[in-house]
Amino acid sequence: MLWLKAFHIIAVICWFAGIFYLPRLFVYHAMAEDQPSRERFKIMERKLYRGIMNPSMIATLVLGIWMLALNWDYYKTQGWLHAKLALVVLLIGYHHMCLAYLKKFAADANTKSDRFYRIFNEIPVLLLIAIVILVVVRPF
Repeated sequence: MLWLKAFHIIAVICWFAGIFYLPRLFVYHAMAEDQPSRERFKIMERKLYRGIMNPSMIATLVLGIWMLALNWDYYKTQGWLHAKLALVVLLIGYHHMCLAYLKKFAADANTKSDRFYRIFNEIPVLLLIAIVILVVVRPF
C-alpha cells in the first residue's frame, strides 16, 4: 500500500505541474503578437497536455482507484474521502476545460484575454489546498 501511495503522490505532483503550467502558457499565448510565437505556444501546449498532463491524470486515477479497492470497506464510510473525490471530479473537469482552450488556441480561435487565463490559472490552487487539507486533516 505504501508503494501505491508513493506513486500516487508522484503522479498527482506531475499532474498538478501540468495543470499549473498549461494555463500560464495560455496567458503568454493570448499575449503573443507574432505568428512564430503563437506556433511555438501551440507546440508547447500540445506536448504538455499529451505528454505530461494526460499520463499523469491517468496514473493518478488508476493508482487512487487501486488504493480504494484494496480497503473499500474502510473508505466507503469516510466523509472526507467523498468530499475529496468530489473535488477530484471538478479537477478532471478543469483538465478537460484546458483541452477545450488548447483546441481553441490550436485553431486560432481563442476569444479569451490573458487576464481571463490568469484568473483561470488560480482555480487548481484552490482545489489543491482543499484536497490536501481533506486528506491530511480528515475533518469529517
